Amino acid sequence: MAERHTEPDTPELRARWDGFAWTPENAAKVPEIIARYPPGRQRSAVMALLDLAQRQVGAEDGTQGWLPIPVMEFVARQLDMPAIRVLEVATFYTMYNIAPVGRFHVQVCGTTPCMLRGSDELFEACNKRGLSKGHTTADGLWTLTEVECMGNCSSAPMVQINDDNYEDLTAERLDHILDELAAGRQPKTGTQEPGRHTVEPLGGPTTLKEMVDANHDYRGEW
Repeated sequence: MAERHTEPDTPELRARWDGFAWTPENAAKVPEIIARYPPGRQRSAVMALLDLAQRQVGAEDGTQGWLPIPVMEFVARQLDMPAIRVLEVATFYTMYNIAPVGRFHVQVCGTTPCMLRGSDELFEACNKRGLSKGHTTADGLWTLTEVECMGNCSSAPMVQINDDNYEDLTAERLDHILDELAAGRQPKTGTQEPGRHTVEPLGGPTTLKEMVDANHDYRGEW
């Protein structure tokens, strides 16, 4: 994986983000999120609040979003927990960006199933477009990150771009997806294999065939 480093806590960072506060819409969501957890366990809401904060930052700066240290401290105050505990969560899970990212965060899985099915070629395709692991392009459009397994091994290789997964990729298919995004269009998400719906075998399912077109109750047949 690419190394991850928290953005330095500089005076400039403080000047920009020390005044972070929820938008009215997000402020209304916070009590609902915290209420999901039993009394005394409110700190369990930290992951959901970090995600909410990251999305708000992204909406403000036109990117996928990230978590400046002052924003993490804000979440810590909301949950009455030490800021270091919030930082520990944010640095552990790669779903949280701890440094600025571009408008599109291209996360390429480099774990064994994806590697065996061509993730190296996906990285090469990204490199040819000027993307490099752990960096954002000068135009602020792309950030490239290598990540561990994201659970799409049956349709490897795959990438996640912001909130969407793209699977059964080749270098050419990834190029098309990036071209579409750069042009402001939304490419097809999920599998890119023609004729494949999700992760059923290529050529169609070999079992439970009646489930293809409609729900089918097999219990009386077993």
